[in-house]
Amino acid sequence: MSEMLETVTSFLYNMLPSNEEALVGRLAYVMLGLSVPVFFITVFVKVAEYGRYTVKSSWELTARTAWLFQELPSFAVPVILVLSGRAGRMTQLPNQVLMAMFVAHYFQRTFIFSLLIRGGKKTPFHIFRDAFVFCTYKGYMQGRYLAEFAHYPDTWLADTRCIVGIGMFLVGMAINLHADHVLRNLRKPGETGYKIPQGGMFTYVSGANFFGEIVEWTGFAIACWSLPAAAFAVFTASNIGPRAYRHHKWYLQKFDNYPKSRKAVIPFLI
Repeated sequence: MSEMLETVTSFLYNMLPSNEEALVGRLAYVMLGLSVPVFFITVFVKVAEYGRYTVKSSWELTARTAWLFQELPSFAVPVILVLSGRAGRMTQLPNQVLMAMFVAHYFQRTFIFSLLIRGGKKTPFHIFRDAFVFCTYKGYMQGRYLAEFAHYPDTWLADTRCIVGIGMFLVGMAINLHADHVLRNLRKPGETGYKIPQGGMFTYVSGANFFGEIVEWTGFAIACWSLPAAAFAVFTASNIGPRAYRHHKWYLQKFDNYPKSRKAVIPFLI
């Protein structure tokens, strides 16, 4: 019995990361692993209960408050890591540019997007809690990796992978911002109910905002060429891709005149 206990203890000890860089790597692998059940749950079981899928809860937050505070760690954690001095690689220009991309996205999502929300259904506390934990997770993983552990050559910004990745990131962000603008302005002041979004990438897909974000984080992963960035891109697609598919089915059921040629999330394909 004691030998078995020693074996189990030794196994668990060896599973622990030997240093913080190893911890960041483990977190990336965990995120990759979680993307599989998240995908199947979202497709076959249920979608996250916010927005049009909200289920009434005894403890809720306004959409604006929930979004502001749940997204905040994605912006604040990397910034705190850099300002605290735990950022040995931030003297390198490639690290500065890639970190700026990540932080800029979440500055917009935290402080601008949330303030532009018009009404919206309240967010159940458990959804807010889970989102807050996840945003802390990814904020630490991406921020710590880029600030301390990512080693790039001085010529990285001229590398084809970096150039293509940054281009995709910017295009994806532009699609995402435009789609959010379209959705925000579907209803005039005082109007309720849902309408069919038109224009931009909504011409081709029901989840134009989701498509933009998938392109954005795929580009980020290519530009970073790292496991943490790739893990986040895969998890993002596994999470919001099925949500776009659910949106697409919902639109087709609700509107008889919904464009039949429009796909769910990938133009001309899915």
